[in-house]
Amino acid sequence: MRPKAKKSKPKSRAPFNNPPMPRLNAAGIDIGAREIYVAVPRERDPKPVRAFETFTESLHKLADWLQSLGIDTVAMESTGVYWIPLFQILEARGIEVFLVNARHVKNVPGRKSDISDCQWLQYLHSVGLLNGSYRPAQHVCAARSLFRHRDSLIEMAASHIQHMQKALDQMNLQIHHVISDITGLTGLAILDAILAGQRDPAVLAKLRDRRIQASPETIIKSLRGEYRPEHLFTLKQALVAYRHYLQLISECDLEIQSHLRQFESLYEAPTEPPSTPVQRRRGRPCGSHTPQAKMARELHRIFGVNLIEVPGLNVSTVGTLVTEVGPDLSKFRNAGAFSSWLTLCPDNESSGSTVLAGKTRRSKSRAREAFRMAAYSLHHSMSFLGEYYRRLRARLGAPKAITAAAHKLARIFFHMVTTKQAYDESIFAKQEIIYRRRLQNRLKAQARQLGFQLVPITD
Repeated sequence: MRPKAKKSKPKSRAPFNNPPMPRLNAAGIDIGAREIYVAVPRERDPKPVRAFETFTESLHKLADWLQSLGIDTVAMESTGVYWIPLFQILEARGIEVFLVNARHVKNVPGRKSDISDCQWLQYLHSVGLLNGSYRPAQHVCAARSLFRHRDSLIEMAASHIQHMQKALDQMNLQIHHVISDITGLTGLAILDAILAGQRDPAVLAKLRDRRIQASPETIIKSLRGEYRPEHLFTLKQALVAYRHYLQLISECDLEIQSHLRQFESLYEAPTEPPSTPVQRRRGRPCGSHTPQAKMARELHRIFGVNLIEVPGLNVSTVGTLVTEVGPDLSKFRNAGAFSSWLTLCPDNESSGSTVLAGKTRRSKSRAREAFRMAAYSLHHSMSFLGEYYRRLRARLGAPKAITAAAHKLARIFFHMVTTKQAYDESIFAKQEIIYRRRLQNRLKAQARQLGFQLVPITD
């Protein structure tokens, strides 16, 4: 029988050094699509709760009313995108705005209305129980809006690729199953020829690029089908729409680059950052004048450190981070606070020295998803981080391993951005030595329990 585990003594709580500070000049705002309800302290106005329309003129009247009452801070929920115009107007007036999480201001059970919501927000904010959400600088938010719009354009373009594939399936043309990308050089050339009236599979197969692995015979067989006019019309419109969105994406890229040039350079050297070798999907480096390489140099200039060198982080991931988080991380006291904001840390809930729950909180943060995608890409990496991810995946499973590896990537990102130190793989050599020592001790203990003895191999 195994010996009973000793009961651990309850740990003493840390002293409560930062009690909530009351805010006497606080107001609460409930945001809606057509009406906005505002609550102020009862002694400030005979009518402490007022409703305003969402027109720009009404929002300025709201700000004038708050300033006339001496209100210097307000709290509002992040409801969709309706809060953005009022947030910008109040911020321009010098009023401190707390954008709070709806989970943190859940009302007491009972009747719920817009009036009670704004009064509850005003009360919680006046007693100092609300924390404002992190919001980067305005120029970062502008680039973030463009970057998110670009993601939407990519999703729309992808939907039209699916429409093209559906039309080909209905005509029993299997070309999109033979070549890897129907929107590549070969795929688009064949689609253009089909829509131009060409039906001979042998002629269409001659449009095959030399890098295509499928043989001409296989391509010929995949292009034999029933060319029906209704499906050809669908294919034509889907292809036109796809190219239209490609044009929109290229225009959006130019606008994003113009916004990124306005970011302050944190690169300490007097010259521009050197060109960073950017790897393509198949491992071949891009040229120094490609859009990917130019974007990598721009990100190096903005952050002051080359984040592309970190395994798992590519140009797309770092571009998402510069627009979602920004290069200034001074509002986070340390890497742990940054990881907690990303909800990549366990949210431990304990009572009576017993841990009730330890899962990570749910979040739709795009920065969090960027780190998780970067962690997932470490599966085939031969670096220390790749070995770390595979080791955790074998022991804990893929979901927990992705979260843990994303947590480590977030801490590395925070350290590099705040200290401007380049990524150094040799730092993890000590951790690898410690891990191997623990592994040897564990194997020796298991062998001892089974009556064996481990003997090292000597050359």
